[in-house]
Amino acid sequence: PSHSEEWMRAIQTVANSLKNQEPEVDPMEYKCGSTDGPGAEEMEVAIGKSRTKATMNDFDYLKLLGKGTFGKVILVREKATGHYYAMKILRKEVIIAKDEVAHTVTESRVLQNTRHPFLTALKYAFQTNDRLCFVMEYANGGELFFHLSRERVFTEDRARFYGAEIVSALEYLHSRDVVYRDIKLENLMLDKDGHIKITDFGLCKEGVSDGATMRTFCGTPEYLAPEVLEDTDYGRAVDWWGLGVVMYEMLCGRLPFYSQDHERLFELILMEELRFPRSLGPEARALLAGLLKKDPKQR
Repeated sequence: PSHSEEWMRAIQTVANSLKNQEPEVDPMEYKCGSTDGPGAEEMEVAIGKSRTKATMNDFDYLKLLGKGTFGKVILVREKATGHYYAMKILRKEVIIAKDEVAHTVTESRVLQNTRHPFLTALKYAFQTNDRLCFVMEYANGGELFFHLSRERVFTEDRARFYGAEIVSALEYLHSRDVVYRDIKLENLMLDKDGHIKITDFGLCKEGVSDGATMRTFCGTPEYLAPEVLEDTDYGRAVDWWGLGVVMYEMLCGRLPFYSQDHERLFELILMEELRFPRSLGPEARALLAGLLKKDPKQR
């Protein structure tokens, strides 16, 4: 079974234990899918609104940076300037077949409409007959996940530095009525100077003003906020929970709640009391406790 199916079974089991009646859920909702999602035309319109133009021939292709279901990311050098970028190349037919058009359109819009020092910047967006191409700032410092895996924990000063930059980026997105919804170590890059660059905007939700709510179940299991698991309306506070999980990982060297069994994982997120290593200082404990409040109104 796919990870989505496992999550579905686990979330339904836990939710059923919390309330008697569980509304029927479309399996595609577990990928933030939409029953009336945009088609290829909307995808092409979104790309067509890019702020600047380029073509495949404008770049030298140097190295594969990553590969996934929908395409790949390649390190490229712009011929005219010699500047390096990360080019995300997505296959249109796979995006449509996997019902990921809505995510792709959202990512394109968010990239084109935002400018912030701690968000990955979009330089160009264009398309070929069968590909969508996003040419983005190259964060050559690597994933924060890699650095934390190597060092196990960060000092409180270092974690505070990264945390402040993530907060700045999230507050900027929220000020533009965008909720990120997928804060995790793998989506946090470092630039050449060691500053945070948030990447991957496919799960963003646009048009969410302060106090407004969403309901779609999406995200990464270990980072899901309690209110998402409870199948209730949720708001911007899910981003502060995600930040809390990331900060906990930086300071404690592990996830705050973890089980390989998704049903048990979700129970821990909903019910388990937060625990800290003895070495953690009072300020760090207070910060994590505040971000990881089960009740989003207290977060």
